[in-house]
Amino acid sequence: MAAHRKPRQRSLGGRTSPSGRTARTAFTIALAGVATATAFDGTGQAEPELTPAEVKAKVAKLYQEAEEATEKYNGVKERATAAEQRLKNLRDEAARKEEKLNATREALGSMAAAQYRDGGLDPAVRLALSDDPDRYLDGAAFAERAGDRQSAAVTRVRGQLREIEQLRGAARLELTALRTRRAELQKQKQTITGKLDAARRLLSRLTAAEQARFGEQPSGGGAGARASRGGSGASGARTNLGTPGSGTADAPSSRAAAAVSYAYSKLGSPYVWGATGPNAFDCSGLVLAAYRSAGVSLPRTTYAQIGAGQRVSRSELRPGDLVFFYSGISHVGLYIGDGRMIHAPNPSAPVRVAPIDEMPFAGAARVV
Repeated sequence: MAAHRKPRQRSLGGRTSPSGRTARTAFTIALAGVATATAFDGTGQAEPELTPAEVKAKVAKLYQEAEEATEKYNGVKERATAAEQRLKNLRDEAARKEEKLNATREALGSMAAAQYRDGGLDPAVRLALSDDPDRYLDGAAFAERAGDRQSAAVTRVRGQLREIEQLRGAARLELTALRTRRAELQKQKQTITGKLDAARRLLSRLTAAEQARFGEQPSGGGAGARASRGGSGASGARTNLGTPGSGTADAPSSRAAAAVSYAYSKLGSPYVWGATGPNAFDCSGLVLAAYRSAGVSLPRTTYAQIGAGQRVSRSELRPGDLVFFYSGISHVGLYIGDGRMIHAPNPSAPVRVAPIDEMPFAGAARVV
């Protein structure tokens, strides 16, 4: 009997070879890979819809992260500026020493030329041939002293060369440090702009009315609500400008009062990261400018400002004290009394008056 064989299945396009089956399998795997990659990178998918409250929470978090990066940027910029000044000083000092070296070399060259002109005869022969031996001996003693001066000049040249090389070495190290600082600045700048761009994209999902209300009131209870420190724009800030009043009367010193007055005068000014006035500020830039106007020099960053004065508790706060927020000490405001402060919140809000319980309190310092 003929063997019964199971009929071979055929594809729609006809007979399938082993290589065809392999190609079709590879194509199927490739399609699966594309689909998986698409799922992971988010292309082809609509971004999830967020409620206004979720948008505000995400924007507040981005602003906080951007402000942390801003304070790091400010610190690196301060160190870069100091490195630039040290490099300039080293180069100036090296230039001055090179001028002295050139003068010493010229004097040494004059001595060598004089010796060359007078040389050629043994000193004993010159004494024997001299018409005036006494005068020659006096001249020989002078020449010996001149030789001592020449030796001292050579020693000075060697010492000056060593000093100049040391200065040049220090300048090379300083230049390397400066280049590192500039690379750090660029990195922090990219972080800041990335965070702020992401916040702007999120805010664009809100209606104009919702954007105007952003940060006017806490979005809920607890620390999550306090994390939002946005403002309602310049118009909102100017409707509650207020006056220094008791904020200056209760200040612990005239300089603290002057700083409070300055902060009041800047209400409504825009927030610009890295700015220290006179027309725009970031948070630490505002308190720096306020005390600068009162003749007090403060460090540039929040991390350094908290250590610039006497630490005080929340119950001891008086107008002019610096109040700090978040565990990383990334935000600062100027206390004005009655549980309120003046601060530069973020790019969506100008300099304004706000309650200090709007954010997680981290500490306070009295500068003067």
